[in-house]
Amino acid sequence: MLDDLDRGLIHALHLDGRAPFSRIAAVLDVSAQTIARRYARLRTEASLRVVGLTDPHQAGRTQWLVRLTATARSAQDLAHSLVRRPDTSWVKLASGGTEIVAVIHAPTDAPGANSLLLHDIPRTGGITAVSAHCLLHMYLGGPTNWRRSADALDAEQSRVLREAAGSGSGVVPRQPGPSDAELLAALEKDGRVGQGELARVTGWSPATVARRLAELRAGGALFFDVEVDAGLFGVNTRALLWMSVRPADLDRVATALSGHDELAFVAATTGPTNLVAQALCRDPADLHRYLTHRLGSLTAVHTLETSPVLRNLKAASPSLTGLPPRVDRRERGRG
Repeated sequence: MLDDLDRGLIHALHLDGRAPFSRIAAVLDVSAQTIARRYARLRTEASLRVVGLTDPHQAGRTQWLVRLTATARSAQDLAHSLVRRPDTSWVKLASGGTEIVAVIHAPTDAPGANSLLLHDIPRTGGITAVSAHCLLHMYLGGPTNWRRSADALDAEQSRVLREAAGSGSGVVPRQPGPSDAELLAALEKDGRVGQGELARVTGWSPATVARRLAELRAGGALFFDVEVDAGLFGVNTRALLWMSVRPADLDRVATALSGHDELAFVAATTGPTNLVAQALCRDPADLHRYLTHRLGSLTAVHTLETSPVLRNLKAASPSLTGLPPRVDRRERGRG
């Protein structure tokens, strides 16, 4: 399990994923070397990774939550093939290991952007059922972290880190464009990669890298998420909750759910169930209490399907670890 310093470091990274170790150390009243060692250990032992992600609407992408039912023989191979794709995230094995749930990222306007949905998946052997739910609005998740992974710092410590993260006063926000592709690809793999390495990857000067980062962060087009094993926070039972709510009540119910500490994700979707959430609980009894008491008190929820998650195979970032190939300055220019 995590100690107080581990939890403080993770909370600090939630507030500012690129905060220098020296700043985090000052807030936690330890040395920068101690923070660097703890960060390295958590990366190795807790699968900790900071990733830079773009707001899908500003980046011109549509997110689809896909549920696949497959034969027991093919389910794991299919899940791992989805993990390897650069257009997927949050790949999970659920419901006894025969259901695969994944988020697919598709360009909103590009022709053929939904090839995975329309062609690749239906042609894959072993699949017995497919449903796709367009994510219409995210109430919890993305830049809003799971509260139980970010409850270690007090108000003053949090203020210091938030103010430093938002210190780019006078910066003009910008939306991601084609020229930002190499920068964003590198940050998807490691949100804490240094500006010197980002300059090498993009072919820009360090000053240009710093300016682009500030511009993308200023308008929320770029944010930083923290991937970490929830089991280290006492989570042993995970479940996806598929709910049906009357449209007139949807916003009210989703907003209420986003305030529940047991939930790490809440979103409105298309489909026969129009609201989905992910519950992170200590054990099955804890999940039962949540469903019957907190969730059960919301009478506007008409139907509920609970789908236990057995394994998380891929987290928030579509990219696996490592940096993209070096780009020749003569081809990319200096930005």
